Amino acid sequence: MEALEANIATIFGLSEAGRIVCENEPGRPAGPRLFLAGCREGVRAVLRHDVGAETARAIEALVARAAPWFDPWTDPDGLEDMLALLGREAPVESVSRSLIYRLPHARPVAADVRIISGDTGEGRRWLAGLAQTGMPPHLLEAGFLGVGDFWEPWVVALEGDTIAAMAFAARIGPRAAETGVYTFPGFRGRGLAAAVTAAWSNLTELADRPLFYSTQTTNVSSQRVAARLGLPQFGAGIRMT
Repeated sequence: MEALEANIATIFGLSEAGRIVCENEPGRPAGPRLFLAGCREGVRAVLRHDVGAETARAIEALVARAAPWFDPWTDPDGLEDMLALLGREAPVESVSRSLIYRLPHARPVAADVRIISGDTGEGRRWLAGLAQTGMPPHLLEAGFLGVGDFWEPWVVALEGDTIAAMAFAARIGPRAAETGVYTFPGFRGRGLAAAVTAAWSNLTELADRPLFYSTQTTNVSSQRVAARLGLPQFGAGIRMT
């Protein structure tokens, strides 16, 4: 359960009572009302700060009786009852499922493009140049509006002078970090997402932290990246909002 707890503390901002205050990312958006996470050792429920105490106690009692669960394509024990309990307070608007992988450090990088890391002098000079010239149209179209959207630490893959893919710290906490990966249209299907993810795992700044890679069950291409890198899946999650 230690790795699962580290992952939870990385993806959410938590109160002293262990309640979800926000997502651990820029802008601090509100998190799910309930995040159910599981692994081979057990199941853990993390509730948002505004879920009522009575509902929280009832959900925690269900989780205490649940068998270990780590397959997101199956239902954990008590899931329907948890949804019903949340529904008594407010309608449950969305339910999404995810796979949680370990990302070992220092994965070998295989790429036919140039890789630049943000923690190097080359990377800092490159980013400063990008800040001066402005964001290319294909980055703007993807929602990367400025160099502040390169969440540190980061790496990019360049084909010529064009940014083809990038990996960045989607979530970084005191105990661990989780990567976010994006390959731009026109460069997909070439293994670049796996290449930048592997390069990200080599960053010195991350050497003393457990690393995670997560993806929704609906994101097949992201699951292919995990398979290409041989990442071990150790957990699963369900978000209920």
